[in-house]
Amino acid sequence: MPTHEAASFDAEQRQEAQDFHRGLKDRHVQLIALGGAIGVGLFLGSGRAISQAGPGLIFAYAAAGVVIFFIMRALGELMLHRPVAGSFATYAEQYVSPFAGFATGWSYWFMWVVTGMAEITAVGIYTNYWFPDVPQWIPALITLGVLYGVNLIAVKLFGEIEFWFACIKILAILALLVSGPLFLIFGTGEHAEVASVSNLWDHGGLFPTGVLGVVLALQMVMFAFQGVELLGVTAGEVEDPAKSLPKATNAVVWRILVFYIGALLVVMMLVPWSEFSAGESPFVMVFDRMGLPAAALVINFVVITAAASSCNSGIFSTGRMLYTLAQFGQAPKVFGKVNRNHVPAAGITASVIVMLLGVVLNYFIPERVFIYVTSVALIGTLWTWGMIMLAHIGYRRAVARGEAAPVSFRMPGAPYTNWGILAFLAMVAIFLGFDDGTRVALYVAPVWFAILGVGYQITRRREALALAA
Repeated sequence: MPTHEAASFDAEQRQEAQDFHRGLKDRHVQLIALGGAIGVGLFLGSGRAISQAGPGLIFAYAAAGVVIFFIMRALGELMLHRPVAGSFATYAEQYVSPFAGFATGWSYWFMWVVTGMAEITAVGIYTNYWFPDVPQWIPALITLGVLYGVNLIAVKLFGEIEFWFACIKILAILALLVSGPLFLIFGTGEHAEVASVSNLWDHGGLFPTGVLGVVLALQMVMFAFQGVELLGVTAGEVEDPAKSLPKATNAVVWRILVFYIGALLVVMMLVPWSEFSAGESPFVMVFDRMGLPAAALVINFVVITAAASSCNSGIFSTGRMLYTLAQFGQAPKVFGKVNRNHVPAAGITASVIVMLLGVVLNYFIPERVFIYVTSVALIGTLWTWGMIMLAHIGYRRAVARGEAAPVSFRMPGAPYTNWGILAFLAMVAIFLGFDDGTRVALYVAPVWFAILGVGYQITRRREALALAA
């Protein structure tokens, strides 16, 4: 399939202008960018990460935060250059290769479908806190059905719901950041006696499980950051891209670092790291330890909304990505159409049908499904982030040749920072093989990319036949 010329991408923007409604305002974009990356990776997955790395987890989040900063700056520069709903799939197609565009679009779809399975799994786990006798798969199924209906109505409704979901999550973290230090200073009772800043180093030091523990925790750390790139998928439906996108790109990284690192520092001061485990929310545990059972109940509700929020974002993005793939002839044509509400309903429906596999997994392997699906989802995330960095290199080269217009919002340190980030992402992928729970991702990845290779050859053959006819 020949590389799309600039005119083809301009045609993509014109088609999106007809099909999509730019109903996302600046406040929606700011909160979608922030809320998309605050989900079960923090509220549930951090329990497993703390048990793996101890206080050293903070250093893993700091390193990952630096990596995410450069990824988002590269994406921000590309978005200002060409704000389309296809986002990184479009950029990979144009500035890396046609196969890169094909694989990125489908891998991002795959990543969010699998992430949706993780999020509804989390809803089932959190619901057990209140209703231990309810099977995990039932709340998972109900959540998926409700969010499917929301996404079929209108992008503005999606934006509003995601805005309030994100507000709830942020308020919960702020409540911890305020109440935690107050409990450290003024708290009473047996748990107050245990709570101390020295918990960060008294139980085996800052790196109680060694550097390897920190590296192995990177799987959940990077999964926790998954979703920041969702900002790119909103680009085709943002009311004022030139104003909103740079602002959201700059703000999202430091906000997330404050929330993640700040919250985890407070959590590990209040409770020794060795008392956390996978499958339990550190946030619910900490509020319970502070003698605030009502607050713990509220936080449990908050983490349910956090999981629902992230799944909501996933359904949104998968529909848009299938739309873009269909526009390029890389997915069935039916996915390239929108309904009367300017929503790609066919793509959303197909994605939700695949997400139902998560309900099935919750029925058969409820104890292991979360770690399996988060690890598999991370493969799609690492590929997507890697393609953003490679596409950015290609874009900068096109600017240098005078083939693309430069923008004022630029990523610092390119191309050296691009290659450094790519090396870091490769390291994370390699270390997935060092843990029994995450190794499944390395078994799935070759199968997935083999399927993509076959699918790409089929689309090329069909295009060649169409041109010959």
